[in-house]
Amino acid sequence: MALRFSLIFLFSLFLTTSLLLSVNGNINGGEDDDILIRQVVGDDDDHLLNADHHFTIFKRRFGKTYASDEEHHYRFSVFKANLRRAMRHQKLDPSAVHGVTQFSDLTPAEFRRNFLGVNRRLRLPSDANKAPILPTEDLPSGFDWRDHGAVTSVKNQGSCGSCWSFSTTGALEGANYLSTGKLVSLSEQQLVDCDHECDPEEKDSCDAGCNGGLMNSAFEYTLKAGGLMREEDYPYTGTDRGTCKFDNTKVAAKVANFSVVSLDEEQIAANLVKNGPLAVAINAVFMQTYVGGVSCPYICSKKLDHGVLLVGYGTGFSPIRMKEKPYWIIKNSWGEKWGENGYYKICRGRNVCGVDSMVSTVSAVSTSSH
Repeated sequence: MALRFSLIFLFSLFLTTSLLLSVNGNINGGEDDDILIRQVVGDDDDHLLNADHHFTIFKRRFGKTYASDEEHHYRFSVFKANLRRAMRHQKLDPSAVHGVTQFSDLTPAEFRRNFLGVNRRLRLPSDANKAPILPTEDLPSGFDWRDHGAVTSVKNQGSCGSCWSFSTTGALEGANYLSTGKLVSLSEQQLVDCDHECDPEEKDSCDAGCNGGLMNSAFEYTLKAGGLMREEDYPYTGTDRGTCKFDNTKVAAKVANFSVVSLDEEQIAANLVKNGPLAVAINAVFMQTYVGGVSCPYICSKKLDHGVLLVGYGTGFSPIRMKEKPYWIIKNSWGEKWGENGYYKICRGRNVCGVDSMVSTVSAVSTSSH
């Protein structure tokens, strides 16, 4: 019986890997990409024997150059360590595919410092406005705001811990679309330069540009400032060393109100369908090596360190578990070359990686500048 179970499990694992490799090949469309993925889904350490070759492909695909031979040697050693890390992630998260990403030459500490940015000291204030409980009986089995015109194209925060600003603009872009019928890309740089809103309960915890922030604080800033400008009027630079250039005559979207959504996943789904994309925080430890599929790690910290946008949900068959697996659809801010064309799927049902812990909805008012 044990042997039979083992054979079924191995067959399931093979089927999942083959399926996801096929899907990812269609997404990224390159033979080199398949090699990058295959190297980490094998059962042994053969992928390390060809690490030089894989590093060459990685540098070419992501345009990586290094200032000196010493730096090149160091980044190669980090790259090899991340291949081993992706192998571990693959075993802990078998329904996704883990492999080489644009972050494969970064240590975990560098990755956290430069590409995350939910300030861990910040928390939702105890007096935060709570979203009303919504009916959930007639929720669709799947829903995606991308199909309804409420989501702008995937953006790229660069080497700046400003994910919180992208989560904020994404939610307000969707709310503004529902309010006005027009999809307008909003300015993250305005938040990075101008938003220094502080948590009233922790005076030293303020939105701080590339050093992190919190989506609810950014909504509060936007409410007080009178709104956000268009991306094209206040373009993103990826640094926080500039001065605030907010022009209140060019406001493109205004916050009417915002609130915190219940931890209940049915309530999160209901708020998503009714109110538009939601600002959420997540633990991003598995995202450094994520390539595609539905991420559903057996173990994942719930310490929140990354702000993203929840745009939809769906279900897909999981050969690992031999049943339908529900998932959330997450828009990220690391460009279209990351994940599934810039998106991340994470399973629903048990607050995986803290994805249900800090969810906010925002509504917009119509403005005359449209």
